[in-house]
Order: sequence, then C-alpha cells, then structure tokens
Amino acid sequence: YLEDHVVRRGEQAFVLLNDFPYNSGHVLVAPYRHVATLAALTAAERQEVMDLLVQAQDVLTKVMRPQGFNVGFNVGEAAGAGVKDHIHGHVVPRWNGDTNFMPVLGGPRVVPEALDDTARILREAFAAI
Repeated sequence: YLEDHVVRRGEQAFVLLNDFPYNSGHVLVAPYRHVATLAALTAAERQEVMDLLVQAQDVLTKVMRPQGFNVGFNVGEAAGAGVKDHIHGHVVPRWNGDTNFMPVLGGPRVVPEALDDTARILREAFAAI
C-alpha cells in the first residue's frame, strides 16, 4: 500500500504522498534508513532529503500552483511525529483561504483529489525533471 504512493525514489531517500494529508499534494520526504533525528542522518542522507524537499516543492508548484507551503519536520512523539524513530519532512501546499494548519491537525478533512490520482500526476512531474 505504501509503495502505491511513492512518487520519487533517490539513492538515500524517497518522496511519498501522506496517507493522511493536511492538503492535496501533501508529501513526505524520508530516508530509507530508520533514524529518529536529523542529527542521526549521514551527510549524504541529509543532502538528499533536502534536495528532495526542494524538488517536491518545485514539482508541486508546477503541478498544483499553490500560493505558499508549510515545510518542516516533526521530531519526536511530543512534536507530532507519527512514525516512531523514522524522521521525515513534510511539504504541504497552501492556498489563500484554505484551512489554517492548526485546526487541520484537530480533526478530519476532505481532500478533493484521490491519493492515487495525485500520485500518478506527481510521478509524471518528477519524471520530467
């Protein structure tokens, strides 16, 4: 199931759609290796994670034309990290007038595009870069 939503693979890390997105196009960037903190990443892993975060933002800009982004990491359970001991970055497209980030965390949202459709579109866009 997870494999269905991977949209880009690198040597050290990959990009996948969040199965519980805050907004349409919400992707995660994660290293293949399971580590709990950014400091535990190798230099090569850190570099590729950052490169993929930038590529994801570029692809989402071209495909979805958001007016802004939330980009960041939730490190540790208290910060909202949902996958224990597996650091990952979020890239969340934002539009003027969409739901504020904090209320989205408090309850369910309806995302207007099926994840499989978004995955297909983003795979095609990543392949073009």
